[in-house]
Amino acid sequence: MTDDNLQWHRVADVDELPPGRVKTVTAGTRSMALTNIEGNYTAMDNRCPHQGGPLGEGSIEIGADGQCWLRCPWHGWDFDPRTGLPPGGHEDSGQTLYPLEVRKDGIYIGLEADADHSVTVTDVMAETMTNWGVTTVFGMVGHSNLGLADALRLQEKQQRLRYYGIRHEGAAAFACSGYAKLTGKPAACLTIAGPGATNLMTGLWDAKVDRAPLLALTGQVDVQVLGPGAFQEIDLATAFAPVARFSHTVLHTSKHAELMSLACKNALVERDVAHLIFPDDVQTLPAAETDKAAFPEGRVAAAEITPAETALKDATGLIAKAKRPIVVVGYGARDAMSEVIALAEPLRAPVLTTFKAKGQISDKHALAAGVLGRSGTPVASWFMNECDLILAFGSSFSNHTGITPKRPIVQVDFERMALGKFHAVTVPVWGEIGVTAKRLAQALPNEPATVDQRPELVERWSIWRSEKAGRLADERGQGLNSASVFAAMTNVLPDDAIIAVDVGNNTYSFGRYFETVNQQILMSGYLGSIGFAFPAAMGAWAATQDQAAYRGRKVVSVSGDGGFGQYMGDFNTAVKYNMAITHVLLNNSQLGKISKEQRAGEWPVWQTTLHNPSFAAYAELCGGKGIKVTQAAELENALGEGLAHDGPALVEIITDADLI
Repeated sequence: MTDDNLQWHRVADVDELPPGRVKTVTAGTRSMALTNIEGNYTAMDNRCPHQGGPLGEGSIEIGADGQCWLRCPWHGWDFDPRTGLPPGGHEDSGQTLYPLEVRKDGIYIGLEADADHSVTVTDVMAETMTNWGVTTVFGMVGHSNLGLADALRLQEKQQRLRYYGIRHEGAAAFACSGYAKLTGKPAACLTIAGPGATNLMTGLWDAKVDRAPLLALTGQVDVQVLGPGAFQEIDLATAFAPVARFSHTVLHTSKHAELMSLACKNALVERDVAHLIFPDDVQTLPAAETDKAAFPEGRVAAAEITPAETALKDATGLIAKAKRPIVVVGYGARDAMSEVIALAEPLRAPVLTTFKAKGQISDKHALAAGVLGRSGTPVASWFMNECDLILAFGSSFSNHTGITPKRPIVQVDFERMALGKFHAVTVPVWGEIGVTAKRLAQALPNEPATVDQRPELVERWSIWRSEKAGRLADERGQGLNSASVFAAMTNVLPDDAIIAVDVGNNTYSFGRYFETVNQQILMSGYLGSIGFAFPAAMGAWAATQDQAAYRGRKVVSVSGDGGFGQYMGDFNTAVKYNMAITHVLLNNSQLGKISKEQRAGEWPVWQTTLHNPSFAAYAELCGGKGIKVTQAAELENALGEGLAHDGPALVEIITDADLI
């Protein structure tokens, strides 16, 4: 090919490389080793033919006889930079030299135009993934996932997905979990082999135990070196077996589109973690002409499960006899609240929520009784103690919630194993929650003989709100009380905000004091993992960008200083992508919940204090907005300022660990 047919790429300034030196440069997408031998420049492939060592990081050795060698930094292979040949001149192990011109404005390398992209098996799989609706990826590009990463890049270039590069893979998994808990749809996390993959584990377990769909895509070493123990090789299939409902290695002979379809289907249908392992050498294999991307049409059935007539009859019989029924909704009822409330209203039955279900009914609703259990209110516990029937929808009956087994219980769940899991219930009903609630409502008499408990709800809320107001004045000179923090948040946060909360005393206080309107709450429920809130908020913010139902909603996260410290490096990720997240950080300079548990167990308080930076100053150093609050009178203005900021903001509130 003549020079006229070459594409010329400027790679360096004329005086950038001293004589006797070599450096790596990039021409187009190709990496080159640029050398300067006594003012004569040459360029060759940067990749050593031995094991791919970077020749541009090597050294130049010129002998007394004038012989010159470019030495690979990995294993010492030599090449003459003027010819590309090794000692002995064996052309089959040499390097190709590329056309080079020294011009007034710099050094240029000439390359033939890139050939059209050849579709790879990972291109087919990435397209299949987006066809299934997985349009958000959090991850870290690295040496054992580069082929897969390029397939994702091409999908992003076609505007079929959004990719967010994170600082820690654990944050990627929590972000995907937060995205799934909000939308019911999976996002994907991308990592390299070995430590990148293992860093996902806590976030994956969080998604698994809370039944949130998630897709993990991990690199792996080449197939040919699997087993003996190559660099960063671990047995990922075995490592992920307990956490992933579906986990498979992508091989040369796999049905690639089908494998991705099954991964996506398992995540969606099973509400679980699906995992695919991509050996490095498989990622760039050319796809066969018959290997086409797949679609979900015809692969997923409707989810409605109608309950058995006998179960409905038994349940309606109990309801007909009840005078003071209550409804308890768990996280599993989140997509069927309109049907559940439509059942509660003619029964005039208070609606209590588990902590995981906080916000699923507005605290302004006439039947709302707040959260039941350790993170709850005396309103909810009072009505449970006074009831004569419990209608439980989508609740796991965890110890944290404390639903009493001493009352007749009708339990409805779409998960058959959840029915009567910890103790027998009076009537277990297997069915989709919305369908079942609707059927029960249809079976009610025109005038149910239940007590109208709404006046009692008004009274009980009045008593509790007076108690909360009385706590606003609590002061010991060691920071603000939690009642003040969450009263301010109740007043200032948008009615439809998405709020990710962490674990610890800050979260207990959130459950107790914050009153919801139409906010949606995300939490690490059954795993209870510290550090969840901020990366989950990143996932929620991503959902506001690609899911129309959430567009325009404000994202807020709440944590203590211990929780934020887990993934504070990813505040930089939020700045990079200008994520409009307002993080509310309650800083008491200790692991307050653990201190409390040590005292309750009559142990000395030990090793729970924390040495912290100024988190507000840290947010500013990262390029975000940082606000520090030390007075209760400053709370509402500070929160409003954080919410108004176009980008990530951190409101650091100095709090008293004992005033919770």
